[in-house]
Amino acid sequence: MKCLKDFEADLNKCSKCGLCQGACPLFELTQNECVVSKGKFIMLHGVATGKLKLSKNINKYLDMCLKCGKCNSFCPSAIDVTQILNVAKYEYMHSTLLGKLINFCFSREIMGTILKIGKTISKPFRPPRTVQEGLNVVYFKGCVNQVCPRTDNYLNKIFKNYPINIIEPDFECCGLPFLSEGNLKRFEQAAKHNLELLEGDFDYLVTDCASCESTLSDYSKYFPNSKTIPDEKSINWGNLIALKGIKFKFNKPVTVTFHKPCHLKNDYFLTKILENCENVSYIEMNDYDTCCGFSGSFSVKNRKLSLELSKKKAQNIKKTNADYVITTCPACILGLKQGLIATEGKTKVISLLEFLASADKIS
Repeated sequence: MKCLKDFEADLNKCSKCGLCQGACPLFELTQNECVVSKGKFIMLHGVATGKLKLSKNINKYLDMCLKCGKCNSFCPSAIDVTQILNVAKYEYMHSTLLGKLINFCFSREIMGTILKIGKTISKPFRPPRTVQEGLNVVYFKGCVNQVCPRTDNYLNKIFKNYPINIIEPDFECCGLPFLSEGNLKRFEQAAKHNLELLEGDFDYLVTDCASCESTLSDYSKYFPNSKTIPDEKSINWGNLIALKGIKFKFNKPVTVTFHKPCHLKNDYFLTKILENCENVSYIEMNDYDTCCGFSGSFSVKNRKLSLELSKKKAQNIKKTNADYVITTCPACILGLKQGLIATEGKTKVISLLEFLASADKIS
């Protein structure tokens, strides 16, 4: 497991060019250089060289990050900003009382038990899963849909005429919440468990959460010698629906707009799906791919900033006058609802699978 000092060369590579400022939604809101990677790197370089202590004040700025990855894409030095911040967070949290308490709550004994209880309670509301001839699809369900049974019903309706064999190993959480709170040891435990369950042969690894999809792809960054999940095999349900060319008919005309989650690798599937939706009109909102403001624990630790970003997103949604805003991330659904409630928006927030399952005819 890497430590902050291992990234000293990367921290030195930062030329302080400021391109991260133009990419960061938080800088646009605050104009505070400590919220962008350039400012954080100045502080963390001091920590790595022993000139600064990894203090509570520096940790405050580590938490003031959406982990959206926009600065990664804009960085001309190709510095992996998110990984460095996660390691710095680990070094701060593992030695504090609060960190130890959070780590305990994220343990298998606590979080694992909560998920098992949720799965047990929701089991009677899930449709039976039958083995069918067709594509072998490993379904990484994610924590939200482990507990909430509705997505299983959506999938059954969407794929009723397209037999696929959905395989559901006993996965743990993808590990993103552990990374965000600096619990790299728990992240490693979950990642190794999940990778072991992917040893068999399958056609696709499918997720219904953009954050899960992104985190699974990032395992190789943290564990270079581990099994690598090929990009062409790791997709979301939208990709598979587009690939199968499933058609959806809505009896009444509806208008939709789309919010692209920060962690969604691509949204190429959306055009193909919309082409196969009868009576559905698409209106692209301004900045459709900017952060909704939720970002997990960020919305708790930086409540005012989270709400401001959500309200800004909501204003763009409202300008479209769409009936629905569709997305592919359970956390983004919460962020979009947060903004629309605060601005009295009437557009309904809905997941892609729920929207497609609501069609009057699927063929």
